[in-house]
Amino acid sequence: MDMDALMTEQGMRTWTETERDENTNAATQLGQMAQIIKARIANTHIDGDKNAGHARRRAAKVVRRLNRAIRHLERAAAEMEACNAVYVREVLELPERRRRELERTEARRGRLGLAGGVHETVTRSLDASARAFNGGQSIGNPQVTAAPQPQYVHPYPQQFTQPTGMQQPVQDIRDLFQDFPEAL
Repeated sequence: MDMDALMTEQGMRTWTETERDENTNAATQLGQMAQIIKARIANTHIDGDKNAGHARRRAAKVVRRLNRAIRHLERAAAEMEACNAVYVREVLELPERRRRELERTEARRGRLGLAGGVHETVTRSLDASARAFNGGQSIGNPQVTAAPQPQYVHPYPQQFTQPTGMQQPVQDIRDLFQDFPEAL
């Protein structure tokens, strides 16, 4: 099977029709066989049967499994048809659908005035808002300008005032430990 030929609209249609027809024919043949088997088993007497009801029940048990297989084949035939429809919708028609959606989006952006460039329009809008909030001065693009460095303000500056006995700052840390020579 040539996969390139299968991945075309006509190739997928042909293959799914073939599979659908095979499943439909198999279901029809199984239905005919089920009727024959049911009639044959229902008319066959096995030692120990007391009446014809036993044979009919035995035939119904066998045919029940055949009828289930028939339903599965009919469902498989319907799924093959659905497979082709999904292939056409989700693979073949998808580029055209996306193109139409893009055209609608661009037309909507054009109506809203965003067609030129969304980034530039948003930057101008943010700049105008910043000017209005800052009293008329422009601050530029907030995404590009660097934020000012924060200045640390200690909440309790009185904790670190110099003791009254020390008027000069300490030049070296070792000056604090003169009384402890083992620390030097």
